[in-house]
Amino acid sequence: MSETDKEVDALSGVETTGHSWDGIKELNNPLPRWWLYIWYGTIFWAILYMIAMPALPSLPGMGSRNTPGVLGMSDRDAVAESVASLHEQRSAASAQLLDASLQDIQNNLDLQQFAMAMGESAFGDNCATCHGSGGRGAKGYPMLADDVWLWDGTLDGIEQTVRHGIRHEEDPETRFSAMPAFGRDGLLTSTQIDDLVQYVLSVSGHEANAGAVARGSELFQTNCASCHGMDAKGSRDVGAPNLTDAEWLYGSNPSDIRATITNARNSHMPAWQDRLDDATIKALAVYVHSLSGGE
Repeated sequence: MSETDKEVDALSGVETTGHSWDGIKELNNPLPRWWLYIWYGTIFWAILYMIAMPALPSLPGMGSRNTPGVLGMSDRDAVAESVASLHEQRSAASAQLLDASLQDIQNNLDLQQFAMAMGESAFGDNCATCHGSGGRGAKGYPMLADDVWLWDGTLDGIEQTVRHGIRHEEDPETRFSAMPAFGRDGLLTSTQIDDLVQYVLSVSGHEANAGAVARGSELFQTNCASCHGMDAKGSRDVGAPNLTDAEWLYGSNPSDIRATITNARNSHMPAWQDRLDDATIKALAVYVHSLSGGE
């Protein structure tokens, strides 16, 4: 159908496009003027934006850079300015943290709130990978949200642990202890280790073989009591856990306990003083102390 032969709809008096679907003919109505003006306006605005702001990437002769725009705006520069501004805002409060003792921070509500926020952020970035969100811990990684402490749960004690780590060979002030690998190093036989497993199960309230417990008790006093205590309640001086409670770092199954006695569990924690500044370490101590109510 040619332009001159297009049909005019009898009801509306509007020319049709010549298209028909199921007997319904398409009218050739023009677009509303207001819609056209908005459309033209968006095109005009897009052209202005491309001229003024960074827009077109990798044009010939520009390498991998985009067009900078006549206003010279840069998201990278804006982020850098925001970060610098944030550091400047935090510097005053950080300086107060450095000058204050941990007890002073606890007694100053404003400083405590700042330390908590700073410590929570630092914990998420550096500690949550092992200790879990909110210090909930995981197998082999202590829970920090309870009141059970291997070493020291005071503010100063927590700062010491965070600052110098655990079994960090290059830090002379690190927390250090070494459990013997009784099976791997041939200090005890397999049968003796089985008896010790039964004894450890018994002192923690689990069912155990009475005969093995009696034999394991003698083995424990000879080989384990120097660290874990005669009553098996542990010692914070050497980070030896209490074996009579319901808290297990590596599991309470006989196989888990046997693996611990056989191969030892001398895990490591980084010394964060080499990676974090003093203000952040103090903030971390305050935050970790708060997770369990501290001591």
